[in-house]
Amino acid sequence: QVQLVESGGGSVQAGGSLRLSCVASGYTYSSGCMGWFLQAPGKEREGVAGIYTTAGSTFYADSVKGRFTISRDNAKNTLYLQMNSLKPEDTAMYYCAASRYNCYASFMTYKYAYWGQGTQVTVSS
Repeated sequence: QVQLVESGGGSVQAGGSLRLSCVASGYTYSSGCMGWFLQAPGKEREGVAGIYTTAGSTFYADSVKGRFTISRDNAKNTLYLQMNSLKPEDTAMYYCAASRYNCYASFMTYKYAYWGQGTQVTVSS
């Protein structure tokens, strides 16, 4: 059974940084993707960063390019999201997700079978 557990959220002022972590247990899909999504109150969940599990290649939403970096430590089964130059509009619940198969660099939520419970990020101006 796959479990994803996020941590690292919190409150920060605009321009600050946070690093989110997601520990994955039971995830053995070598051709899949892992990603970070955000969901603000009243809005749909949207992808911000993704990484191919084995190849390590990454993809980002335009809104975070140059500010956020996704990475994975396979030895620790941990996914990271380094968030720099945070903006108030980055405020949201952040979710870690994992797919069973190739996601083709897509953030379509139906491609991701496994989800964590989320960690809150609040950026104040």
